[in-house]
Amino acid sequence: MTRHIDVLIIGAGLSGIDVACHLEKENTGRSYAILERRTAIGGTWDLFRYPGIRSDSDMYSFGYGFRPWRGTKMLADGAGIRRYIEETADEYGVTPHIHFGRKVVSASWSSTDNQWTVRVAEEATGAEEVWTAGFLAGCTGYYDYDKGHRPSFPGEENFTGQIVHPQHWPEDLDYRGKKVVVIGSGATAITLVPSMVPDAGHVTMLQRSPTYIASIPADDPVAIGLTKVKSPAGLTYQVGRARNIAVQQASYQLSRKQPALARKMFLNWVRMAVGSGIDMRHFSPDYAPWDQRLCVVPDGDLFKALRRGQASIVTDTIDTFTENGIRLSSGAEIDADIVVTATGLTIQILGGATLDVDGEPVVTRERVMYKGSLLDGVPNALMVLGYTNASWTLKADLAAEYFCKVLNRMRDHGYTRFVVNAHDSDRSEVSVMGGALKSGYIQRGDAVMPRQGTGGPWKVVNSYFRDRAYLRKSPIEDGILTFTDSNGRSTTGSRRPTRTAMDRLPLIGSRTA
Repeated sequence: MTRHIDVLIIGAGLSGIDVACHLEKENTGRSYAILERRTAIGGTWDLFRYPGIRSDSDMYSFGYGFRPWRGTKMLADGAGIRRYIEETADEYGVTPHIHFGRKVVSASWSSTDNQWTVRVAEEATGAEEVWTAGFLAGCTGYYDYDKGHRPSFPGEENFTGQIVHPQHWPEDLDYRGKKVVVIGSGATAITLVPSMVPDAGHVTMLQRSPTYIASIPADDPVAIGLTKVKSPAGLTYQVGRARNIAVQQASYQLSRKQPALARKMFLNWVRMAVGSGIDMRHFSPDYAPWDQRLCVVPDGDLFKALRRGQASIVTDTIDTFTENGIRLSSGAEIDADIVVTATGLTIQILGGATLDVDGEPVVTRERVMYKGSLLDGVPNALMVLGYTNASWTLKADLAAEYFCKVLNRMRDHGYTRFVVNAHDSDRSEVSVMGGALKSGYIQRGDAVMPRQGTGGPWKVVNSYFRDRAYLRKSPIEDGILTFTDSNGRSTTGSRRPTRTAMDRLPLIGSRTA
């Protein structure tokens, strides 16, 4: 049996629920369904269950712009985020539209039929379902849920302890009184270490190179103040959201424009937090701030664990695993009962599904992103990719809102198809993620991530304020986004936003997000 729907959304995580809620609130009048491979809402926040799992963006910017995050915590735990997404889906009537246990295998566009045909495997039985849809929204994030990035280490077969990857944390893992080594220095590692120290015998964070780490208050002092004066939750949220977005964007721009000053500021903050007993070489990266994503810790919990001696930090490379631990390139050895490989993610697009247009396979690496939301040459499709230098949700909100504006314009003008097509001069060799950060997972993802362009709407600027002005205020029919009606007539236009026009858009703004 083939099921037909107007808009088919792949993924019921943060992005998928975002798009579905916008379809409801923007009065698009479109029927929709969400296909979710897992058995629950939440995506990333349903998958990851390691100790201390939490957001690495503040909740005022990580929450949806249309629904307040209620609470004063700056960084929320995984369960709290999952609950927030579920409650949002319930509030907007989205939950009944979700079909769980469905893995999307392929999506094929037919210009003759003017629709997508999506083949789906039911995870529990292996049975195939076929869906057709006028529009497709890819909301699967950009990594592989089946396997994380897990390099092989020399001699690990000799290790008599247990090796665990955070992406697949065993529910019954007992680390009470054990010696634990966490390999890595990113957000996962700095979350795991302070979360495990209350029960573990000792936790060692083994890093190949340092990361910039900033301490932020566990509870937002402004939110606490507004709560005490009984300010409405919506007002508290919007005030905190606007402030945090502005601070984050200003911090990023400072790091880009004056990296030496930003480096000095970050290291001074760490020096005050860790005290004189910790070697600052463990916190002094050899790259500029925001060349890789900045890590944050609530109330300096990692630094407190180091000062108390419950945890230690080692900067070195691995020579080999031994029977009882790890021998380093320096010759030193670390004893371990459990090794946690917090070594990152494996990048994947559309959850591994194949994509084709009129029988021609779509190689995402060869396509350019338009306004960070549409793939050139792929009709009636949205791809949600959040920011790498800010909260994921900020860009997801903008993309979902823009998608609905396009759908409503099509409804009002009788259009049935949209598409963007890049010229050779629009293309660059830089991926949509490569312009901002140089993290390992971004470099690994270069093989599959779409490209960004040389200017105008093809250029990824990694600025929320500029994207907000561009996606909300610039004309929809700009001479690049082309529409076709039911009679096959296509729109044309002469306006092509230039790089100069893009640069005139404001970089930092102060209006409520």
